[in-house]
Amino acid sequence: MASATSKCNLLKVLEANRMKRTFQALTLAAALTVFGPTARAQYYDNYEKGLAAYNSDDYATALEELRPLAEDGVPVPQYYLALMYDFGNGVAENDAVAVKWYRLAAEQGYAEAQHNLGVMYDDGDGVIENDIFAYMWWNIAASLGIEDAKKNRDKVADEMTREEIAKAQALAAECVTKNYKGC
Repeated sequence: MASATSKCNLLKVLEANRMKRTFQALTLAAALTVFGPTARAQYYDNYEKGLAAYNSDDYATALEELRPLAEDGVPVPQYYLALMYDFGNGVAENDAVAVKWYRLAAEQGYAEAQHNLGVMYDDGDGVIENDIFAYMWWNIAASLGIEDAKKNRDKVADEMTREEIAKAQALAAECVTKNYKGC
């Protein structure tokens, strides 16, 4: 049973996430306004071409189109680069590089990246295995609606002490407070 403090912290997390998504949408809209219609169209074309290539297993084209966007800090392309390195699709499998890209996307509030970062911590792929950090990332992703994150969080909780769970929950709340930076 969750305590009143835990419920209050969760409500704060959910409100912070809603505010962060609003800020991200406004920031993207402002950036696209500054770049002008030609740059917006090129960005969108590269984005769409990269995702289509990824979904068609054309990883060379996906890498070519998505890497510049990922390096510019766009979270969805960062997530797809992480997937490519995580599974060795079109690149040499490299869990440490996958973690780098997952973390960059996760730090921008991209829930799927947060979920996969939890998986990396749970499995010890590219990072030192750590149930507390796995729980923390899954708890954050679950609060953003990722059902698998909720299931994974609950499963790893069965292997943790109450103290470890409390620490993971506190880290998750702190992470949200810091807008996912440095978690």
